[in-house]
Amino acid sequence: MAISLQCFLFLICISIFSSTMAATDPPLTLDYYKSTCPNVFDIVKKEMECHVLSDPRNAAFILRLHFHDCFVQGCDGSILLDDTIELQGEKKASTNGLNSLKGFRIIDKIKNKLESECPGIVSCADILTIAARDAVILVGGPYWHVPVGRKDSKTASYDLAMENIPSANEGLLSIIAKFLYQGLSVIDMVALSGAHTIGMARCESFRARIYGDFEATSGKNPISDSYLSELRSVCPAIIGSGDNNVTAMDNVTPNLFDNSFYHTLLRGEGLLNSDQELYSSLFGIETKSLVQKYAADPVAFFNQFSDSMVKLGNITNSDSFVNGEVRKNCRFVNT
Repeated sequence: MAISLQCFLFLICISIFSSTMAATDPPLTLDYYKSTCPNVFDIVKKEMECHVLSDPRNAAFILRLHFHDCFVQGCDGSILLDDTIELQGEKKASTNGLNSLKGFRIIDKIKNKLESECPGIVSCADILTIAARDAVILVGGPYWHVPVGRKDSKTASYDLAMENIPSANEGLLSIIAKFLYQGLSVIDMVALSGAHTIGMARCESFRARIYGDFEATSGKNPISDSYLSELRSVCPAIIGSGDNNVTAMDNVTPNLFDNSFYHTLLRGEGLLNSDQELYSSLFGIETKSLVQKYAADPVAFFNQFSDSMVKLGNITNSDSFVNGEVRKNCRFVNT
């Protein structure tokens, strides 16, 4: 049943995907800035080191920004745009946590450094993509090469942010469809979900989970009961009470990029419903197997995560290569 449904979703998504952006062969290269801004990678790395060492949570902020950027119009920096009279940005979309996204000031600082070094050369979209890689490395994660040469879009899409970005309480088949639409496989989806080994979630995102089927997936045992009680103390059942309270998505090693997230799912203690679905859903035959694989083999997880992050970063906005720009300020389209 699960296989046939996934195949059905795949065929639907491929028919749509064929005429839209794709994670395939974008015009990006590793040496795009070799002659125009040769120190770009060093500058981004140095700034990210300062910010992550001062607060490890900044790594998750930047990684989340990159993911949310790429799932809307491709990796074109649209997530960075502020609302103006003429443009509605993506930051206030509920799938972006109604302004709960953070890390914008870090990107602003990196942009300012690069504008001083090589004005008008490095796009905000490239800055965010490079910064996401460095963020992962700085908290113990794997390295991957970052092809560059993206342009910044002059548009954003609140509607696509609402449609394309998976939500915390979404079912597995719907999430699979959203990844397939971007040209990302089920393997990519499970590997990229491992990014939740770092970072925090807001009460509003996990309330339904901890007052819903958490006990059913985790089983009745003292350790899980204690963890659930702790979560409920952070997040009251009443909607509107403590909505912005946060807790770690990986309660074992929250500031270390490792495979602990998958062990959490094996225990049935995934904080977000969308995460636990990877292991517990009746439709998750393939995803369950991948969760078990990455829990048992951290090297396999790191290798696949690196490959999947390259694919994510290669989701391009074809329009931005024709009509895009290199923004002087990442928050606003050039005048």
